[in-house]
Amino acid sequence: MTVPDRLLDALTTALGSAGVLTAAASPDDVAGHVVDWRGAHRGSTPAVLRPGSTADVATAVRLCHEAGVALVPQGGNTGLCGGCVPDGSGSQLVLWLGRMRAVRDVDPVGGSATVEAGVTLRGLQDAAAGVGRLFPLSLGSEGTATVGGVLATNAGGTGVLRYGMMRDLTLGLEVVLPDGQVWDGLRALRKDNTGYDLKQLFVGAEGTLGVITAATVRLLPATPARATAWVAVHDVAAAVALLAVAQEHAAGDLTTFEVVSREAVGLVLDHAPGARDPFSAAHPWYVLVELAGSVTETLGTRLEEVLVAADERGLVADAVVAGGPAQRTALWLLREGVSEVQGHAGPSLKHDVTVPIAALPALVAATDRALEAVLPGVRRITYGHVGDGNLHHNLSKPVGAPDAVLRDRADALSAAIYDEVTRLGGSISAEHGLGSAKRDLADVYGDPVERELMRTVKRALDPRGLMNPGKVV
Repeated sequence: MTVPDRLLDALTTALGSAGVLTAAASPDDVAGHVVDWRGAHRGSTPAVLRPGSTADVATAVRLCHEAGVALVPQGGNTGLCGGCVPDGSGSQLVLWLGRMRAVRDVDPVGGSATVEAGVTLRGLQDAAAGVGRLFPLSLGSEGTATVGGVLATNAGGTGVLRYGMMRDLTLGLEVVLPDGQVWDGLRALRKDNTGYDLKQLFVGAEGTLGVITAATVRLLPATPARATAWVAVHDVAAAVALLAVAQEHAAGDLTTFEVVSREAVGLVLDHAPGARDPFSAAHPWYVLVELAGSVTETLGTRLEEVLVAADERGLVADAVVAGGPAQRTALWLLREGVSEVQGHAGPSLKHDVTVPIAALPALVAATDRALEAVLPGVRRITYGHVGDGNLHHNLSKPVGAPDAVLRDRADALSAAIYDEVTRLGGSISAEHGLGSAKRDLADVYGDPVERELMRTVKRALDPRGLMNPGKVV
């Protein structure tokens, strides 16, 4: 179907001229909303709606519901699974929430903040810091990713080990439902045992059940002090054992525990400006360990205890501790630079998977064998969050091979990973959602009863199927 001109006229009247960008009048502005930031998912739309308030969103959703026109909610458009990109039919409208940037309330005593969906993650972090508090969710795209987007995908990041995912940091939501009704669930309560926890229906739903327009989130005590170490280990089993030692000696101060393969670090050293290897020799795997708190000296002592205990157990091949902010930044570059430099190795296949922490060594060993059997020499650019069992198991073509080799074997390579993840009781998507990229895979690898329950919820809340169709279910 096509989007009726009368609907666009009604939307323009309701939202104002700044609230509707049409492809006919503003093709360049619209173009950025129909492709994801990696260029992997591309669609089309006749218009981008740009509401400035919850009332605007409600009006836009109601008008589209009445006209039978589908909406694709979009925030910073930094997703990796195509969840915020329209399809290629030209019959879906993009609902961009980037104009809704109000910080409605910050309560340092109660430990909460209420912000609109278009506030960036960094903007929320800054609002918390302004009153001496911390919003702990941190992502590489935090300067662009919006609160609505990280809620819709239940984002994780590097602090999940200590703070949990976005779901764990959410106290309340304001949501526009598929028929245009507004549910005001912006409660900052830590205890509310009055039935179903409705907010959790919308966190991680990727806009398929409604449009999140605002959220009340938890704030925590600030942690200005850091103690950071870059540790070389022999294998993933040693990294998992090191995690247990860190938890034993650092308790609640342990904030980050990241693992990175040598293949991944090598790319960073070759292509990231300013990157350097703190060790004189290469090692198969590395772990970034960071403690956070209020007193630098105390954290430094605890980190030293961790490294000494780990060394006594034969877990550490080498280690370096950051002596100041500049060294800390240099160590973090070795981890955070991976996603930025993988393009230098050619096209890539990205896999965001999770298994029980104890199963990580088995996952890496099994997938190494399986992937090599499918495509000898395939480069495994592996890194992730050992503390929550999440690996980014990304693949690049063999050195010197044409790009087409990876593309031609893509399905078999992905199946090799997902088969092992499923065998080990894991998930094919740890923190990036399903979007359109993994929706059908979820039917293959997911529990059929669980998938049908999701479809039942979708049909109940969005019987016309107009909210971000083709995503998740």
